[in-house]
Amino acid sequence: MKKVNLKEKMGLIKEHWSPKIAGELNDSYIKLAKIKGEFIWHHHDQEDELFFVVKGKLIIRLKNQDVHLKEGEFFIIPKGVEHLPVAEEEVEIMMIEPKTTVNTGDVKNDKTMEELDWI
Repeated sequence: MKKVNLKEKMGLIKEHWSPKIAGELNDSYIKLAKIKGEFIWHHHDQEDELFFVVKGKLIIRLKNQDVHLKEGEFFIIPKGVEHLPVAEEEVEIMMIEPKTTVNTGDVKNDKTMEELDWI
C-alpha cells in the first residue's frame, strides 16, 4: 500500500487524451489524464463513468444539456448515455471506471486506447 500524490502523477503526463492508470479499486481503475480540446461523441454500453476535475474547467456535452464542471467537482455519466468531453483550456481529470472501460466506448478510431500505461 502506498499513497498517491495527484500533483506528482499529473506532472508525469505529457500528452492530452492519453489516460494513465494511477490505482485499482476492486474492479475499477483510477485513471488520470490531461485533456484539451474536444474528444468524440461516444457512450459506454456496460459501464458508468466518473469524471472528477482536479484542475481547470470541463464541459461534458450531453444530447439535451451541457454540464459545466470546475475544480473539485465531479459528474457520473450512466452507462448508455452519449457524451462529449470538451476542455477549452488544459484540464486535469481523474476518472473512476470499471477495468473493462475503453476510452472511446462504442467508437473505435485513432484515439482508442485498448491498453493503458501505469504511472
